Amino acid sequence: MYPYWPLYLQHLGFTPERIGLLLAVPMVTKLIAPNLWAWLADATGKRLTILRLGSFLGLFCFFGITFNQSFIWLAVVICGYSFFWNAILPQHEVITLGFLKDKPERYSLLRVWGSVGFIFAVLGGGYYFEHISIALFPWVGITLLACIFISSLFIPQSPVGARDHQRQSLWKIVRQPTVIAFLLAGILLQMGHGAYYSFFSIYMEEMGFSRSAIGILWSIGVIAEILIFMVMHNILLGVGVRMVLIASLLLAALRWYLIGNGSEILWLLIFAQCLHAFSFGTFHAASIETIRRLFQSGTQAGGQALYGAVSFGVGGAAGSYLAGHFWHYGAAQIFNVAAVLCALAALIAWYGFRDPRLRRDYIEV
Repeated sequence: MYPYWPLYLQHLGFTPERIGLLLAVPMVTKLIAPNLWAWLADATGKRLTILRLGSFLGLFCFFGITFNQSFIWLAVVICGYSFFWNAILPQHEVITLGFLKDKPERYSLLRVWGSVGFIFAVLGGGYYFEHISIALFPWVGITLLACIFISSLFIPQSPVGARDHQRQSLWKIVRQPTVIAFLLAGILLQMGHGAYYSFFSIYMEEMGFSRSAIGILWSIGVIAEILIFMVMHNILLGVGVRMVLIASLLLAALRWYLIGNGSEILWLLIFAQCLHAFSFGTFHAASIETIRRLFQSGTQAGGQALYGAVSFGVGGAAGSYLAGHFWHYGAAQIFNVAAVLCALAALIAWYGFRDPRLRRDYIEV
């Protein structure tokens, strides 16, 4: 979606500002949809049913792209699609952790397969859209969404059940200073990613890269992500959650600075893409572990949903919209601001992530 959806919108003739708005739509739905689905999942325990329903209805809504390509219609279609897509991800995380039981640090070894799929998609998509036509983008998306729905039918039931209402309330946990700092750092990080996901492909095309080359650049980042996921369980055990989160934010700041100011130098651009292993990979895996430690078992689906809503919703939507609105100032300025935001997030993390539950030597009782 992210590498080629902006190029498809550009192909339809939309301005950068309207592209930014359309790319912000799915982020905005994260403010409501994940929490609604998480509440339903926690109350009923039917997480797998919700995952399957969300994948089917997401496919149904996405099919609407083929009927009309006006700005309003696309905004409505993507809003509907993302509302149901947001039912999938938090439940998938909780179901996965339910199967891992007493080895949650091995989550990254499963998550790596999503990265493998992404590489196949961006490399195949780059070649396909360059040599055939980006106009066929909706049909590629429909095919992949259909495969997701079919594969969801083969997932076995998870040992995670309904929420125990005697447990600590979600909002009582959210008011903790560590949780607030974690969510704020996530917002700032995702603001930087919002600009990247929305306009990196367009920026690279402006720099003269072909769509196949753009696909390769995206895949470089994900290959680095795969390598870090393969050893992430050892990193979390050896370094600790707090230091992984802080290091990820600092390296994210470096990555955005290099993309904004060093894209003319190919090896610097490749190095910046390799930092995706940290700006997304290590931060994401450590965030899943952070939520597991800070939120009790009965509120973990709610914690996953809230994290997605606040960081990807508020942060991602703001990053996409603002990048589109101020794109006329140039990519360098946009990515420099993203770098500053991530540096600020690292500062917040340094002072805000001192909870003993995030330390390397923390022992659960």
